[in-house]
Amino acid sequence: MKNKMAFQKWLFKVIIIFLCFLGLFLIINLYEYRIYTNNFNQKINNIVDTLQNKYPNVSEKEIIEILNSEGNTESKTLKKYGLSLNDKAIVLENNEKHQEFLLFNMLILILGMLSILSLFIIYLRKRDKEIREITKYIEEINKKNYSLKIDSNSEDELSILKNEIYKTTVMLKETAENSKKDKENLKISLEDISHQLKTPLTSILIMLDNLIDDANMEKETRDDFLRDIKRNIININFLVQSLLKLSKFEANTIKFTKEKQFLKNLINESLKNVSTLCDLKNIKINVKGDDKAQITCDFRWQTEALTNIIKNCVEHSLENSSIDISYTQNKVYAMITIKDYGEGIMKKEIPHIFERFYQGKNASFDSMGIGLSLAKTIIENNNGLIKVKSLKKGTEFIIKYFNI
Repeated sequence: MKNKMAFQKWLFKVIIIFLCFLGLFLIINLYEYRIYTNNFNQKINNIVDTLQNKYPNVSEKEIIEILNSEGNTESKTLKKYGLSLNDKAIVLENNEKHQEFLLFNMLILILGMLSILSLFIIYLRKRDKEIREITKYIEEINKKNYSLKIDSNSEDELSILKNEIYKTTVMLKETAENSKKDKENLKISLEDISHQLKTPLTSILIMLDNLIDDANMEKETRDDFLRDIKRNIININFLVQSLLKLSKFEANTIKFTKEKQFLKNLINESLKNVSTLCDLKNIKINVKGDDKAQITCDFRWQTEALTNIIKNCVEHSLENSSIDISYTQNKVYAMITIKDYGEGIMKKEIPHIFERFYQGKNASFDSMGIGLSLAKTIIENNNGLIKVKSLKKGTEFIIKYFNI
């Protein structure tokens, strides 16, 4: 549509120029006709006056009839004097005027054609200039120079092409920046993963060397080594599985099976996953809330998110303490609150608590610093948000699922 409008504007200019010269041409022809008529009428008037003066018997009516009659034969009288009705005007002044007007009309015609041709040349030069600019822009883009601003507000075809190139440039720039960020993030992630795996793998290798080198090792010591090896392998397996899950979220390959789920069922299923850890530390879990509260979510993924949060609270709780879990729902969102009575979190650590591989001052020895990051990712992918508060005694996690 814009292309047609641009072409119509150019065509409109050509038509305007053509009409202007056509109008001028018609005015000159009308003026020429009037001059011819005036000259010829003056001569006829002089002839009539002469006839009336010399031949009073000839009436005006007869003269008018002669003037208005059709003559089919060439006058032999005029031919004697070298004048022909088929060649030139008998009124010599009209012959001269005809030559002048013919020259003037030719001049107007030439000027009109030159004007239209000039307009066309200007249009072609403009297109050639824009094509050169576009070629230059593309060359710069090929050199990975994405800092070009080539958007145009005009509506011709090349301007539209320039706008599209600009959009492509912006997209390529964003892609390049994202690619750079992804590479930096990947580098950081690989460094973090290497660091996380290095310690347990080194520990496993040392204990295996001891087991291999000392065939007569005491059974109690051997059993301790084997338990430590198993614990480290479990931690490595947890780390690898968590990283795989996070990478799936980042690659948008996770497909949620969303159904209506009661919050009570989600919490109870999560508590089953941490029951053994709670028993080891003799921690009591207090749960209360609206049994009718529910959200639309993927049951398995949300259970894993809640499990990671509750597990974190259990790990940071004191022995023989308790954890309070409450849940409710209103017209805007459903909310779960998980509160422990452990050592709490330092204020400076709160902004980083959900960062991948972050370990606070009070982190446990086996902590990988990835559970809360995974939980936050899962919750946010289900139209939710999670916040943490550091209390005078303990920590409180607040999770909201919005009704979207």
